[in-house]
Amino acid sequence: MQRRTSLAAITGLAAFPGAFVTSSLSSAATAPALKALKPSPRMPVLFVGHGSPMNAIEDNAWRRSWQAVGAELAARAVQPQLILCVSAHWLTRGGWQLTGMANPKTIHDFGGFPQALFDQQYPAPGAPQVARSLAAELKSPATGAALGVDEGEWGLDHGTWSVLKPMFPQAQIPVMQLSMDYSRAPAEHYALGQQLKGLRDRGVLIVGSGNIVHNLRVTRRGTAANEAYDWATEFDTVVQEQIKKGQLGALQDFQKLGVVAQQAHPTHEHYLPLLYAAGAVLPTEMPRFFNTGYQSASISMRSVLWG
Repeated sequence: MQRRTSLAAITGLAAFPGAFVTSSLSSAATAPALKALKPSPRMPVLFVGHGSPMNAIEDNAWRRSWQAVGAELAARAVQPQLILCVSAHWLTRGGWQLTGMANPKTIHDFGGFPQALFDQQYPAPGAPQVARSLAAELKSPATGAALGVDEGEWGLDHGTWSVLKPMFPQAQIPVMQLSMDYSRAPAEHYALGQQLKGLRDRGVLIVGSGNIVHNLRVTRRGTAANEAYDWATEFDTVVQEQIKKGQLGALQDFQKLGVVAQQAHPTHEHYLPLLYAAGAVLPTEMPRFFNTGYQSASISMRSVLWG
């Protein structure tokens, strides 16, 4: 049996101060249930640096950029049938899982923030039938076993809804989350991302949500977007160059950077979503960067769009 594990339980650290809180959700989605994926023009791939949960409601440059990207994608001739999001905030052990509920709840997995943030809801529908078929189609890189389907425990955590709500505010596109088995090596996360590549031709928008640099232990609030620790800019620059040169396979070897990698990621759950997005990219696709700055000096907000 697969076991869902909080970051605190895995690392002995809390991702944010305060208790883990969830809220119930009545789905406002009116679109017909998605029962199967159909062939489609190739969908893009996104990696989004999500940073503080407050970015979901504050009128800042990060959120405005997410709104602009969403408007750009909405203006394309063909819309996604499904958004598959890999968030830094859903960690499992003993295997990977897909959310398989019809109406995924909005999870407020943080504490110490204003009530306005806890009031946020993202009532996008799920896709239970598609979840079951994808769980059988995708395989654990470690064992070859099918993925699990979570029919009621998880939902949409803030790594997902905080960026999707500004991008797709109508919440009409079905959303599914893919967990990350935190017990597995980075290479396996990249390998599973490669399995997602074919879904893009079946109407699936792949979104990785994390941060290229993420160290909450040394944040400096109030710093400008161009201010960061030397080790943060060094790590972000190395990753940027690998992406620009199409050396996406090299991203899975980030721990070989030694001390600078440890400073950039005392725990690496915020880096892993990048590996899923990179794995789903075709060799000929060029990246486009946006939100190329820092939050609190130790969080890279760098984001990437392919396709």
